Amino acid sequence: MQSVTSSGSSQGSTPRRTLLIIGGAEDRIGRSVVLKRFVKLAGGRHSHIVVIPTASSFAQEVSEAYRDVFTRLRGGDVSVVHPATRREASDPALVAALDSATGVFLTGGSQVKLAQNVVGTPVGDAIVRAYERGAVVAGTSAGASIMSRYMISLGEEGLTPRQRASQISAGLGLVEDVIIDQHFDQRGRYGRLMSMVAASPNLLGMGIDENTAAEIRDAKVMSVIGAGAIFVVNARNAITDAPDARRGAPLLVSGAVVHTLPTGSTFDLQHVELTAFVERHPDIEGAVVPAKVRAARSAPSSAAH
Repeated sequence: MQSVTSSGSSQGSTPRRTLLIIGGAEDRIGRSVVLKRFVKLAGGRHSHIVVIPTASSFAQEVSEAYRDVFTRLRGGDVSVVHPATRREASDPALVAALDSATGVFLTGGSQVKLAQNVVGTPVGDAIVRAYERGAVVAGTSAGASIMSRYMISLGEEGLTPRQRASQISAGLGLVEDVIIDQHFDQRGRYGRLMSMVAASPNLLGMGIDENTAAEIRDAKVMSVIGAGAIFVVNARNAITDAPDARRGAPLLVSGAVVHTLPTGSTFDLQHVELTAFVERHPDIEGAVVPAKVRAARSAPSSAAH
């Protein structure tokens, strides 16, 4: 394992802090645009990537799957840090592995397990240190939600925002004043994200589609990559009945500003505005179609014979 002070920064300079927040179900077997970007940000062949599978109920299988894909994408050393309990998250060996990482990857699974076993522990603190010194920190699905200070740990799905339909837990706080949801379009999570920002209008809502990622630099500039889009909702000047609505009632949210940002978008999170957009027309279908869809299309149909 190699010791790293910052990613791409000379000694004494301020390291660039980078997050790669993935909406889940990223392509692992095709062109793997999102994961390839993570490997590049982590240092490519010179990287030391730490996979944290704690959110998953199948930690060993998930760890091996990501080890394989990062190796295929020409990453460097890949190790696993898996605190299965909060007590294990105090293990000095796990902390040491994170302290030498150039890239940290939190897998999907249960947000509640991450909140219970990682947040506020020595392992959680080591993830924050890695980010502060310039290592790229990435997370997919549950690993995406935990990036923010407050995360949606449980909640009903659907298009209509409803009062008290979701539960909040503490996250790692790597990105401030934003609450993140994932599998956004695919699982119809518009309503629960809107209900969150209606009740806490100081927070921006960010919903990330599958096989799509927000690359956030220095907590200010967000670039969108991948097959889908990122939905950002700003309810800071919206009108809502959140203080008065009864439990389960549809919420009034009027005047919120929404942004739908496909790949090629650059967004200023501090001023909450689009700063650049480059239209992308991928020449290869694999760039925009999830791997499982491509596999289904290419598989021979027994019914046709």
